[in-house]
Amino acid sequence: MAVTGRFAPSPSGRIHLGNILCCLLAWLSARQKGGRVILRIEDLDIARCPRRYGEQMCRDIRWLGLDWDEGPVIGGPSGPYEQSRRTALYQAALRRLEAQGLVYPCFCTRAELHAASAPHREDGQVVYPGTCRGLTAEQAAERARRTGRAPALRLWVPKEEITFTDGHMGEYREWLPADCGDFLLRRSDGIFAYQLAVVVDDAAMGVTEVVRGADLLASTPRQLLLYRLLGLEAPAFYHFPLLLGSDGQRLSKRNADAGLDTLGERYTAPEILGKLAYLAGFNPSAEPRSGESLLEDFAWERVPRADIRIPEGLF
Repeated sequence: MAVTGRFAPSPSGRIHLGNILCCLLAWLSARQKGGRVILRIEDLDIARCPRRYGEQMCRDIRWLGLDWDEGPVIGGPSGPYEQSRRTALYQAALRRLEAQGLVYPCFCTRAELHAASAPHREDGQVVYPGTCRGLTAEQAAERARRTGRAPALRLWVPKEEITFTDGHMGEYREWLPADCGDFLLRRSDGIFAYQLAVVVDDAAMGVTEVVRGADLLASTPRQLLLYRLLGLEAPAFYHFPLLLGSDGQRLSKRNADAGLDTLGERYTAPEILGKLAYLAGFNPSAEPRSGESLLEDFAWERVPRADIRIPEGLF
């Protein structure tokens, strides 16, 4: 089967080392198999994701020497390639789930859930305790009047364990009620949730493999559930370890030194890619490398599974 990979960054700031590693691994994994690459901009929350950031990300990825076959700038048959322009598709998927009786309104705020004795996962995320599950239409209307706010919409998850084999991390399993709980499909402000949007988009775009950080490993079982409920074919998943600063803390867009606006002033694109490939185990040294030259050395077996700490002074 023809391979189609994708890189789907959220443009809430300039691209940083974690984004670059994700893009590089997704590109290498697909290209090494003779596959295609799609670029998608995940700007569901347009207030946090100004269009200029998405446009800058496209320029940054091209500056790194990595290309794509479909996406912003060049177009393609699966567009549009910005999630903010694909809401009709998410609404249609939501209706299909509603028709199965699996969607219910939720009036709980994030603050209320954190303040309550709701169970928490190891990563600190709240497992929804089902507070609003089972509300009648009359009770929901009364709660809307009393709170003065529109409800979010949640999926009623079954009492089921989902197990899958990640292409890099191996077997992973979750008991849905305890490990994930009824999860959001649409926020109270009308913005569709990542879990629904990413499933709809990857299926619509014919994506066959998803490469992303290990922080999203726990999202995969609920996405596999959505694929099944919507009658869609799920891709293969490859989750890679997270990059940590020399202090052991996870990198983010708040780390100024890890952003391409700073790195691009200090290093060339091959220098950045070479250092990242060295950290990821498939460049024998931190020597400069192009994406094309790394195709001969890349192998998932060489990529570590534990989080990667960037040594002091490497960048």
